[in-house]
Amino acid sequence: MKKHFLTALCALVASPALAHLPPEQHGSFMAGASHPLFGLDHIIAMIAVGVWAMQIGGKAVWAVPAVFVGAMALGFMGGIAALPLPFVEPMILASAILIGLLASFAVKPGLAGGIAVAAVFGLFHGHAHGAELGAAQALGFGVGFVIATALLHAAGILAARLTARALPYGPRLLGALATLMGLSLLIG
Repeated sequence: MKKHFLTALCALVASPALAHLPPEQHGSFMAGASHPLFGLDHIIAMIAVGVWAMQIGGKAVWAVPAVFVGAMALGFMGGIAALPLPFVEPMILASAILIGLLASFAVKPGLAGGIAVAAVFGLFHGHAHGAELGAAQALGFGVGFVIATALLHAAGILAARLTARALPYGPRLLGALATLMGLSLLIG
């Protein structure tokens, strides 16, 4: 009896999750802009892309995030079209861990290597967004999540620059933090 009472009480006082908008707003710009901000795996990976791009330097500072966003848009269209892509969620989690590792070890594969990594992981992130969207309006949602993703990349670049000024190994520490946070999601 106590168990049922507590369950009912919890159901009455529970509030809706912040990650979800009312159904009529699922395809909205705001839904797309907020969606990447409510998934810790997405936030970690997006910021890590910016940190790593800044470490690679040169054209990679803008090209790696731009390719990630472009591949994400292609993956988004594939997800909407229900094109099969295996291991989407594991690859999203892997992106946070692996890009964090690349940043923590300051791996500089050059522009082509950075673009290749960004393209692969961007495709998986986009596919997840498109597949989750379902029949909702795609354009507003897509524009919102592209802008939010680009802003998270910019935050990573800015964080890397600021920490590098304060501490030579600052960006590497940010990469290690991304890796640890990604691993905690794997374990938790």
